[in-house]
Amino acid sequence: MAWHPHITVATVVESAGRFLMVEESKGGRLVLNQPAGHLESDETLKAAAIRETLEETGWTVELTGVVGIYLYTAPSNGVTYQRVCFAAKALHHDASRSLDEGIVAATWLSRDELLAQSSRWRSELIIRCIDDYLAGPSYDLAVVRD
Repeated sequence: MAWHPHITVATVVESAGRFLMVEESKGGRLVLNQPAGHLESDETLKAAAIRETLEETGWTVELTGVVGIYLYTAPSNGVTYQRVCFAAKALHHDASRSLDEGIVAATWLSRDELLAQSSRWRSELIIRCIDDYLAGPSYDLAVVRD
């Protein structure tokens, strides 16, 4: 059997101690995740992160750094994901924009509010990325070569 890791991107967008999160329907339940998704063909990692954030939240963001690169194997299906997590700042929100299929809402939550809802996390990468972001510093965007 061939093994194929999935390359994904995510963004940690923080404003006044709250983090931009998405509520999405996955496996018949509502889960919380950072704006995140798969790298598409002929797309850079940076462009993917900006695109996914806009598609899932309606927010245009500016990337400010790299939080980390994570390897995660989902216990539910055994799929391995390589996640490149970016830090970003929110620039503009388009409230009229339709969100990606499966996304119920975009919401801003504090770290404590996220901890109180740990049973709703899509994966533990959510809090790992936030904690790494808070611990800082982020890596310069130049570390990602297109």
